[in-house]
Amino acid sequence: MAIKGFHFAAFALLLFSRLAMAADVYVAPDGRDDAPGTKQLPLRTLSAAQRAIRTAVENGPRTVHIAGGTYYLAEPLVLTSADSGTEQSPIIWKGDEGQEVVLSGSKRFESLQWKPYKGEIVQAELPADAEVDALFVNGEQQVLSRYPNFDPNVTIYNGYSPQVLSRERVARWSDPAGGFMHAMHPGQWGGFHYRLVGKDDQGQIKMEGGWQGNRPAQPHATFRYVNNIFEELDAPHEWFFQPRTHVLYFYPPAGMDLAKARVEGARLRHLIEFRGSEGTPVKWVTFRGLTLRHTAPTFMETREPLLRGDWTVYRGGAVVFAGAEDCAIENSFLDQLGGNGVFLDGYNRRVAVRGCRIDGNGASGVLMVGRPDAVRSPLFRYEQRQVFEQMDHTPGPKSHNYPADCLVEECLITRIGRIEKQAAGVGIDIASRITVRHCSIYDVPRAGINIGDGCFGGHIIEHCDIFDTVKETGDHGSFNSWGRDRYWLPNRGEVDKLVAAHPGIHLWDAVEPVILRNNRWRCDHGWDIDLDDGTSNFHIYNNLCLAGGIKNREGYGRVVENNIMAGNTFHPHVWFNDSGDIFRRNIVFTAYKPIGMPKTWGKEIDFNLLHDPGRRDSAPATALQSTSNQDSHSITADAQFVDPAKGDFTVRDGSSALALGFKNFSMTDFGVTRPALKSLARTPSFGPTGQERSRRSAAVVTWLGATVRNIVGNGEVSAHGLNGEAGVLVLQVPSDSALAKAGLKKDDVILSVDGQKVGDAGQLSKLSGMLTKKPRYDVLVWRNQSETTLTVSGNEKE
Repeated sequence: MAIKGFHFAAFALLLFSRLAMAADVYVAPDGRDDAPGTKQLPLRTLSAAQRAIRTAVENGPRTVHIAGGTYYLAEPLVLTSADSGTEQSPIIWKGDEGQEVVLSGSKRFESLQWKPYKGEIVQAELPADAEVDALFVNGEQQVLSRYPNFDPNVTIYNGYSPQVLSRERVARWSDPAGGFMHAMHPGQWGGFHYRLVGKDDQGQIKMEGGWQGNRPAQPHATFRYVNNIFEELDAPHEWFFQPRTHVLYFYPPAGMDLAKARVEGARLRHLIEFRGSEGTPVKWVTFRGLTLRHTAPTFMETREPLLRGDWTVYRGGAVVFAGAEDCAIENSFLDQLGGNGVFLDGYNRRVAVRGCRIDGNGASGVLMVGRPDAVRSPLFRYEQRQVFEQMDHTPGPKSHNYPADCLVEECLITRIGRIEKQAAGVGIDIASRITVRHCSIYDVPRAGINIGDGCFGGHIIEHCDIFDTVKETGDHGSFNSWGRDRYWLPNRGEVDKLVAAHPGIHLWDAVEPVILRNNRWRCDHGWDIDLDDGTSNFHIYNNLCLAGGIKNREGYGRVVENNIMAGNTFHPHVWFNDSGDIFRRNIVFTAYKPIGMPKTWGKEIDFNLLHDPGRRDSAPATALQSTSNQDSHSITADAQFVDPAKGDFTVRDGSSALALGFKNFSMTDFGVTRPALKSLARTPSFGPTGQERSRRSAAVVTWLGATVRNIVGNGEVSAHGLNGEAGVLVLQVPSDSALAKAGLKKDDVILSVDGQKVGDAGQLSKLSGMLTKKPRYDVLVWRNQSETTLTVSGNEKE
């Protein structure tokens, strides 16, 4: 090709040499990689732009201008320290304003020849090198062939069945190898995933997997489904790809014209990677105004355990920061990704995710996870424990290999966890001083924000709007945290002794306080704020909790003040002695709901108001005092809210809450504020909570001399760490009884007797007659979140 007497290559070489003095590079879908990268003659690929921008002089900000269109990446764009900018001369990769600039992890299949296969199902042959981990037609993700069929009206998994691996079902499958079974943890703490590898000689399924949760268990018996099995292709939108023959099968919905449809198959797991290190980081690079779309699912790669948390993790996402400083992804749309949206891996400083919309992810929205080598004396499984003398006694991190001083701001995060249920809108583990500000997070299967350990604190969660959470899982909240740090043990008595002997040990990892302030939370299937196992060093104030209240499980140094718990209350569970906790100047709607608490509740419980709508006077809050044995200044009164039906829980002048020291905070400053995102964002319901009440009896009965009753409600399930609402709680055991001599204790939960499962006290009572005929029998109990078998000798009568 010649341009004004010059061959294109020569012309490009001339202009490319001039590019070394320019600060802008241009890319367009119809460009050429042998072009000079000017506005008139743009490049075609991001990798070519990367090579070009490296040569530009540092005389100010350098920008890669990306024109509208779709860029199908053959491989992730990987930036190293050689791609860095400086504070005075940052590098910006920018989508043209007003245009949709798409970076896609898919491959588009052109000119497919669709042919009838069977019924409504059609087929087309794909290229020999085709990979289809997820299928998109006209930009929308389709359903991988599954049983039971996808049903948008079913919350859990959009359809589930206990019969997915029944002998009758499996017999229908000629070759299930390559299929998957997805199942909830039996306690619904998250999900497991298994790859089907074939059938055995008896026709039973063989499979591998289940490593996605860090609390191993058998898959849930009911909440499960299978997919990627050819014989289950039987409903509109379903598809199946046979890699051996390169044939794609598809059941198009009514009205879809496949001759004109855009068909794409996801291949890449990552789209953009920052790959530096602490010594040679990637610096001062920002991506702005992009749509990142269609990455491959990663659920079978989610297997690295975190610190005694419930999770395992895959260190990847559409955008990966590993060894970055002062870098960002801004004003971008992360759309229908197979795994995580953004992942901050190990050493990162001052990295920002700002102004982004994240919707339809297979896993989490934003994860920030340091490396275990930054932690002193790390443990990885819940049941592991330290020997104090062998423990590293130095407070704080061991290395710098963790995210710190990073930001998630003005982000709208919705419908994440479409595949992986152990997911969060924002997840933080082994990190320091992370700020999450003005984010709206909703329609998620688990927690909106999850902090997985006490390492190393200093986080600030503020002005967020988080609701419609815990929709498919259980036993946590819109905000969820653990603090199973190096000193922590499930046995509270042992921790009490350890901390008493070594004051300050509880802050060796949680070195800086975590602040939750000025947020709005609503969880109809758990707690609005859930501080779980050992969570310590928190300051929680100015939060509006709309449904689930605030739960503090055992931990140290939690200050909870000036919060409103609409429709609910404070849930203190199994605290340590001398916890130093403070609960003051809060407004609650019901009496406290303690479980397994010591006689003395922390440092201060007082100046709280129990809201009694319509009450004209005030009186001592005896309902609070009788449980906390404190609250001497707390009162029962009408809080005099301005307009709670519309979400305004400001208290009026003259409210008794103000006299107690409560201070009003803004009722309008929650969630995203940027107009483009705010116009898309929903807000929570302000109506009654949808929390289910237990139907189990709480009646106290006597069994073989012991006083027992059913486990009742999610609070007791959580407090005892059970997999569900089953079992019988021991309230008292006479010291001279055979049960006491066998070792049965108060707060044990009886799971089975003589090999027979005990679901409730009624079943337990029915076993009494049989046991009187036995010289000895075993009682399986749940104690300190693990099973213990006791052998009972002798015949005790009721």
